[in-house]
Amino acid sequence: MSKRAFNFCAGPAALPEAVLQRAQAELLDWHGKGLSVMEMSHRSDEYTAIAEKAEQDLRDLLAIPSNYKVLFLQGGASQQFAEIPLNLLPEDGVADYIDTGIWSRKAIEEARRFGNVNVAASAKSLDYFAIPGQNDWQLSERAAYLHYASNETIGGLQFDWVPELGDTPLVVDMSSDILSRTIDVSKFGLIYAGAQKNIGPSGLVVVIVREDLLGHARSACPTMLDYKIAADNGSMYNTPATFSWYLSGLVFEWLKEQGGVEAMEQRNRAKKDMLYGAIDASDFYTNPIAVNARSWMNVPFRLADERLDKAFLAGADARGLLNLKGHRSVGGMRASIYNAVGLDAVEALVAYMAEFEKERG
Repeated sequence: MSKRAFNFCAGPAALPEAVLQRAQAELLDWHGKGLSVMEMSHRSDEYTAIAEKAEQDLRDLLAIPSNYKVLFLQGGASQQFAEIPLNLLPEDGVADYIDTGIWSRKAIEEARRFGNVNVAASAKSLDYFAIPGQNDWQLSERAAYLHYASNETIGGLQFDWVPELGDTPLVVDMSSDILSRTIDVSKFGLIYAGAQKNIGPSGLVVVIVREDLLGHARSACPTMLDYKIAADNGSMYNTPATFSWYLSGLVFEWLKEQGGVEAMEQRNRAKKDMLYGAIDASDFYTNPIAVNARSWMNVPFRLADERLDKAFLAGADARGLLNLKGHRSVGGMRASIYNAVGLDAVEALVAYMAEFEKERG
């Protein structure tokens, strides 16, 4: 069997090797049933048990209160950009949004198609290297909700605090940092996360929504996008992304075996401290993000001479350090170090960075 590479892809991202091995073992014959999970009816007792266990394991991992629904939906996080205002923003209402990068801007642009959006704060004046403090936000008096992205995957900008807005529901895109460190779900009205970073394969989005926010969808909201319809039907109003849901359930089991989110937080802290430490100790590599807003999951960095970028990436690939090229919109490098990326991967990357700097610096 060939050695697996260290995969620093931003998404679809690395999955735990143990999960892939288990899925491989169960692929043709799930638990002696003589068929694959991909071939099962989503209405069968067997698949219903898979789905229910996945939900319960996620509830356990995040200590999700009983007055929240957990939905396993399709369309990815990007579909939520429209689904959220269709469900939560009255036609004559206003929603507050915080702009901290490309993904929050996409959410803003989409929400404007459906109603009045107030950009309460933007990191643009800070070159998207820091997050404006809440005291500087221009909030609406009666916003239907406030939306922000807890972690900007492309820019590597992450909130290390949760806004305090009283009764205004917080809606947060946690696509790239969910399950990476502990959170208090009860502080949020709605959490959503595309699966292909810390949850499982692409094709799925998880929505955690407080029950009092259900049942307010506009009359023009498509049935498939109505959270209450999804909740009332156990996320099975139509055929769900069954294999993605199953694999996500295996990831949740794996996370529990590792010690849960608390244990992952300790590992992730060690990983990001090691990588940022290597960058900060060098004159050859730089990361421009304010220290208190640096992402734990997505670490962008640049070389002192961008003409060396191709050589750096070629050398990384040759050593099995894959997908380090920065997003096309910003360039440079980016190492995504999600839960499934081990400390050994970061150690290998840091060693290569030191070697490359010694040769080319």
